[in-house]
Amino acid sequence: MRKILILTIASLVALPALAEERCNVDKAKWRPVEELKAELGAKGWTISNVKEEDGCYEVYGKDENGKKVEIFFDPATFEAKGSDD
Repeated sequence: MRKILILTIASLVALPALAEERCNVDKAKWRPVEELKAELGAKGWTISNVKEEDGCYEVYGKDENGKKVEIFFDPATFEAKGSDD
């Protein structure tokens, strides 16, 4: 029982840290979302929505292969930071 409690507490403490690490960019350094949409569109992506989440741009749409995607991008570099799978 004690091990479970310790693991539960450790995971609850780690969750905010993980979200914080995804994209930690000063808002003044963010590039416009239109630039991200243009870059992805040039690669053949179809974007249905972009929102701000965990300090990132979260993109919903389809990639160049027509696969449905929900993926985070760094707002300053547009580096992919993972998905919400």
